[in-house]
Amino acid sequence: MTSTPPAAIPVQVHLTDADIDAALVADVRAGLTAAPKHLPPKWFYDARGSELFEEITALPEYYPTRTERAVLAAAADTIAASTGMQTLVELGSGSSEKTRLLLDAGVRAGTLTTYVPQDVSVSALQGAVDELTVAYPALSVEGIASDFSDLSVSIPDRPGRTVAFLGGTLGNLTPAERAGFLTGIADALRPGEHLLIGVGLVVDESIVVPAYDDAQGVTAAFNKNVLSVIDGRLHADFDPDAFDHVALWDAENEWIEMRLRAQRAMTVHVADLDLEVEFAEGEEMRTEISAKFRVEGITEELVAAGFDVTRVFTDTDDRFAVVLATRA
Repeated sequence: MTSTPPAAIPVQVHLTDADIDAALVADVRAGLTAAPKHLPPKWFYDARGSELFEEITALPEYYPTRTERAVLAAAADTIAASTGMQTLVELGSGSSEKTRLLLDAGVRAGTLTTYVPQDVSVSALQGAVDELTVAYPALSVEGIASDFSDLSVSIPDRPGRTVAFLGGTLGNLTPAERAGFLTGIADALRPGEHLLIGVGLVVDESIVVPAYDDAQGVTAAFNKNVLSVIDGRLHADFDPDAFDHVALWDAENEWIEMRLRAQRAMTVHVADLDLEVEFAEGEEMRTEISAKFRVEGITEELVAAGFDVTRVFTDTDDRFAVVLATRA
């Protein structure tokens, strides 16, 4: 007798195409008219950008993804036991691939009943929810499509929550943005609930810079893809080949900056914004920061936001940390 596959579980959509378009318009107008120019890294991720990032995670120079996975593999059972998590909420879940380590640990511990993946892409989220529903039939899987910073939506009220924010994405925020974001998570949680956060640690410049400027040029293509996104969605005439990829270590702020450097003077037209943007030869536009942390620094930030740091798990080379914190 052939079994009937489970019905697809719909994703809760709190972010429409119109919302995304409005955010893109606002970010591009603000960034291209600023001095110096800048664009937020979230606009890397159309379908092509997501493919390129997956390629980046497999590059020999790019250690963060595999290192975080190794840390989670070693720590998952301890995390499950320490939190007694009933509900795992993951902000920016993507494919939820690494998260399966936590789901497996929660199932082994006998406490986990609900997984809430949150992501901006409805289609990617629906695919992950469908796969996970089959892989974990005993779990309730509730996808939420939203902006992860909209914490009133992204962290629903469920019992025994542990919120996971992995992948080093916290480092894409400025210190002021991080403070507001972490405080917002604390405000969304009850005392005794948990936050699990993955952060890259400060390492030698000779290690961190190649991770963002690989020999094969995949990261360069990923960086330039933001221009292709603007061309396609806002009818601009950026020529990505007229820009060079730049990755610099800012020792004072302890972060990597990715930039795009104009090879020549040019005028770019963004038709949907009725905007003309002048670039001087050699002018650089920042597209991403990726802050790296020291354990004492991220501990101070979490305490200031309203958490107590419970455990810090790192790899043997101290390149990446997974920090478990408890809402005070």
